[in-house]
Formats: sequence, structure tokens, C-alpha cells
Amino acid sequence: MNRRCKTFLVSQVVVAGLAGIIAGSSAFAAEPAAPAKVDVSRGQQIATTVCIACHAADGNSPSAAFPKLAGQHAEYLYKALKDFVKQPGAKAPQRQNPIMLGMASALTDQDMRNVSEYFSTQTPKPGAAKNPATIALGEKIWRGGISEKGVPACASCHGATGAGVPTQYPRLSGQWQDYTVAQLAAFQHGTRNDSAPMTAISLRLTDNEIKAVADYAAGLH
Repeated sequence: MNRRCKTFLVSQVVVAGLAGIIAGSSAFAAEPAAPAKVDVSRGQQIATTVCIACHAADGNSPSAAFPKLAGQHAEYLYKALKDFVKQPGAKAPQRQNPIMLGMASALTDQDMRNVSEYFSTQTPKPGAAKNPATIALGEKIWRGGISEKGVPACASCHGATGAGVPTQYPRLSGQWQDYTVAQLAAFQHGTRNDSAPMTAISLRLTDNEIKAVADYAAGLH
């Protein structure tokens, strides 16, 4: 084999080797990065500087205008924050709230996870039903639903005590009655579209039934 042929073969081997290294590097770079570990301390910092005015530092909101977040499932809170922001290709956020749109839009995805985890670790303060006249109706809807109207028992998804199911259904026990009423109304009016089942169920309930079951849920523990 002459020198020119040997030089050509060596060049081909080097080129092939470099191509393999480059291809390998590209494949490695394309692998998704592992999600960052949730930072509860960072979540607390956000809660005590950004969320405190409405939800209190520990998530036990002092006003029925704002939901109690203490003890709520982290996965649900994270999804809620995402739902307040208009996602690519969507005409509007799934949950329409100008205040929360601004708040959630200012958070990174990681900080949404951080603050959600923080609030989930806080101890919720118990609530109480306020209207003795509707306790029986609220309990009936919560435990057995309204079969003739196709309304399932609330307990079938949110649990007998309202504790909910992580990643699937939110905790409702102890939540402000007025807030729960407002959310069911939002499902009815289409300003909250993050749950097709809840939209369908809310449309089958009267205002009185909504108030009764919301009041009953507030007293669960």
C-alpha cells in the first residue's frame, strides 16, 4: 500500500471517529435534564413575600375571598398555578383570575413547585359549617350525591373527610364556604375550565345545593 493510500485511510478513520464523538455528544446533550430538587426554603420565601397578603404566610387564609392553601396537595397547587397562566396555543388560561395571572406569570416553573410544596407541608386550621338548616342536604350530596340529577357523591373523589387524593383531587375539608361556592359558580359560568367533570356536575346543582354542600365541606376534618 503506497503512502497516499495509507494517509487517506488514516484520515477516514479520524473523520469517522470524530463523527462518532460529535454524534455521541449531541445525543448526550439532547437528554432532558433531571428536574431540580424541590426547595421548601425557597418556597417559604415566596410564600412570605409574595403570597402572604392574600393567603397568609402559612397558607391559612384569614379571608373567605382567598382559599386556604395549608395542607393542600402540592401537585394540585402546582397545577393550579400553571392553569392561571395562558399556555402556548390556548386562547385563555384555564382558570381566569387577573390577580393570579400576574402572580403566577412571575414565577418560574421550579418556584411554582417550591411554593406548592411549602404550602402542602403547613398545618391547616379547621373550619366549621355555619348553617344548621342545610347540614342534612349538604351531607346527602357529599356522601350520596343526587342520583336523579346524575350528581355523584363528592366523597367518591374528595374522600369521606374531604382530604382529597394527591395528584388527582384537591383537599376540600375546612375550606372557606364562600370560596367553594365561588369556584362551583366559576365552573358553571365557564371562567374555570380545568376540570370537565366539575363543569358538568356544577351545572346540575342549584344555588341552594351548592351553598349546602360547600358549607358541609367546610366542617369536615
